[in-house]
Amino acid sequence: MYPYGKQHTDENDIKGITDLFQNNQYLTCGNQVSLFEKEISDYISCKHAVAVNSCTSALHLACLAIGISKDDEVIIPSISFAATSNCVLYCGGNPVFCDIEEDTMNIDIDKIENLITKKTKAIICVDFAGQACNYDKLIKLKNKYNLFIIEDAAHSIGGKYKNKYLGNIVDMATFSFHPVKNMTTGEGGMITTNNESLYKKLKLLRSHGLSRDFNDRDKLCSHAYDITCLGYNYRIPDILCALGRSQLKKLKMFVEKRHKLSQYYDNQLLELLEYVSPLVQKYGSGHHLYIIKINPKYKNILIRDMIYKRLHAEDIKVNVHYKPIYLFKLYQDLGFKKGLCPISEDVYERILSFPLYYELNENDIYIIIRKFKNIISNIFKINNLLNRLKEIDIKLFEYMYNEFINGKEYCEFYLEDLINERGESIALRNI
Repeated sequence: MYPYGKQHTDENDIKGITDLFQNNQYLTCGNQVSLFEKEISDYISCKHAVAVNSCTSALHLACLAIGISKDDEVIIPSISFAATSNCVLYCGGNPVFCDIEEDTMNIDIDKIENLITKKTKAIICVDFAGQACNYDKLIKLKNKYNLFIIEDAAHSIGGKYKNKYLGNIVDMATFSFHPVKNMTTGEGGMITTNNESLYKKLKLLRSHGLSRDFNDRDKLCSHAYDITCLGYNYRIPDILCALGRSQLKKLKMFVEKRHKLSQYYDNQLLELLEYVSPLVQKYGSGHHLYIIKINPKYKNILIRDMIYKRLHAEDIKVNVHYKPIYLFKLYQDLGFKKGLCPISEDVYERILSFPLYYELNENDIYIIIRKFKNIISNIFKINNLLNRLKEIDIKLFEYMYNEFINGKEYCEFYLEDLINERGESIALRNI
């Protein structure tokens, strides 16, 4: 079976965790958290890093740190995981959805300016599938309108923009360490920033708003602390940070392997470019996802969900990243309507994420693409036969077409026999 993504762990990862237990170290609020933060900030060459229990928590804290509150507007891409937008709602703000570039699926920066109002406080950009946005353009908008920029880098740790690591370019960046990402802590996230003031706010907000955490009180030999703001318990345990520290040592290797596998996918898909195409890579990438888009010309034949089901039947567990956020019921109930971002809605119906993870190899990709090619070929054959059936018996065609697009497998020989049988029946009736 080929999942769309999974972690890679080794003996060093196991040792990092077991050493914590064997040395009877703290399982939370210990030194593994601060060491992990220091190593991440050193890796991407930024001043500060704040480790948390998920990227969703990281996004929430980032919005709180810049003061997002009631009626503030935050511009975000229409296609991302819902947490990119939910974090604005958590703070009482209003997400403003911007359409995407069709070729990269990143936010269309040329459309952002028309969405900026007096209420706009920030832009959250997403390094979709791992590829960097055009940060030069984004920073010009930030400076022109005095906005904050939060980089949702859940997909892009280890990737670069113009030889600079992602996570060290704008006001803050948020990373995810979910098992399908480039490196993992099981669950976990990180916020990076070069802004001292934001860093201090993030630290407070992460742990209940405590003026002194456990380690500070221990150093001062004092039990006293104050609560200076409404904070949260978004702390990440030392166990997970021990795993993260070990994984970070392999990050460069992980990203390089993902890049190599992506290139091999590109080569294997060359003969299918009339029907499908990968995302265009304009800038650096962490290569988190490998996404193909069905050519609009064929989207009524190569129906995405039909291909999805057939690939899953072959144990190739492709996925879809993502449905436009505003099409979920939560956002529909808030008043968002279909048609808001037409490019996003069109692309959503045509995308599939293929398996991409460290343990995959070139032979695996060869098998995956060979099966994919066979599925495409079979769909075209069946489609042609169904069109012949349509000319003979429209009601039977409608029934069988509906069955087909919902995953029912039909052998072409069965359809040919059915067509011949129906054709002979009609010919006899006409004698």
